[in-house]
Amino acid sequence: MSDPTTPRRRPPLEGIRVIDLTQVYNGPYATYMMARNGAEVIKIEPPGGEHLRKRAGGSALPFAMLNGNKRSMVLDLKTPEAVAAVIKLAETADVIVENFTPGVMARLGLGCDVLRARNPRLIYACSSGYGIDGPYRDYPAMDLSIQAMSGIMANTGFPDGPPVKSGSTACDFIAGTHVYAAVMTALFERERSGLGQMVEIAMLEAAYFTLTSNLGAMFREGGGGEIGRTGNRHGGMSISPYNVYPAADGFVAILCSNDKHFASLLRALEMDGLAAETRFALNKNRVAEMDHIDATIGARTAHFTKAELFARLMRHHIPSAPVRTLSEVVDDAHLHARGALRWLDHPEHGRLVIAESPLRLHGNERAVYRESVPLGQDTQAILDSL
Repeated sequence: MSDPTTPRRRPPLEGIRVIDLTQVYNGPYATYMMARNGAEVIKIEPPGGEHLRKRAGGSALPFAMLNGNKRSMVLDLKTPEAVAAVIKLAETADVIVENFTPGVMARLGLGCDVLRARNPRLIYACSSGYGIDGPYRDYPAMDLSIQAMSGIMANTGFPDGPPVKSGSTACDFIAGTHVYAAVMTALFERERSGLGQMVEIAMLEAAYFTLTSNLGAMFREGGGGEIGRTGNRHGGMSISPYNVYPAADGFVAILCSNDKHFASLLRALEMDGLAAETRFALNKNRVAEMDHIDATIGARTAHFTKAELFARLMRHHIPSAPVRTLSEVVDDAHLHARGALRWLDHPEHGRLVIAESPLRLHGNERAVYRESVPLGQDTQAILDSL
């Protein structure tokens, strides 16, 4: 927690200029975090706008969420004039971020070598599905295809059902977070060397780390092999209880990561019968009889409402949470109290809940929030400044 008596410093990226050639979720999330930390982010879109602006139904909120605090510029990069404008902008920039298919920027005459020849301090960040080299380089990639290729989809769902994608757009945002981290690392290194560099993030590589539990089971001592889909159980099937259990009005997620948690769970649920079976005091024995543990706990949790059950679990400090709907999350008192979510009247899109960047630097002010702007609003002003 920051000291309230200490003057807060200016936004940490103030004075950093970012040229944003990204679209949809991956890159725009990275540049949004830069913008909220004070960077001047100039978002360059093609005539008609980037893909997210043009999607039918429900695209207004995602675009507004990811493009606040950015200036908007329209350029047709297929024209020599637009290419020349980007080169001039790159000469004044600290960072350029793009998430085109590898090779597109080079074909446009805007490759890393061209731009860094004009500005050796430039950090050129690119993100793609599979990276700028390797056998899969030219494969088209979206969140769904990366979930499939990475193993995430094969490990999501129930054993007796088909593979299921994550309900969230996980791979895009995992990659976007890594893009931000790579750019910040390169900016830090530039303070030492005085030079920029290329940084790249492949979505497939960023997604791999999310499967750590599953991989741990496959490579466990003695050879575990692939476990596959485990439903709501632990990906490595190495913790019990670890599942989603019924309540009278919904479901609650409960996990006991150690034996102390399990003893507390039994006290919270007043399950003297299960407590009397002393072999279950040890996690390895609970894992061996996971079906019995889950069935017994589920029969007990079904007697309580979600609120009653969660209150009991919190009193005993057991890792757990009610399974909530999007409507419940949008109205969450905790997120609104912390300013992570807030309602605003967007000048283009009406009443919306906007999510703040989760990065909190307690010694620095955040940039004043500005809503996403109409397509091309700043084009002429930026061109006039070159």
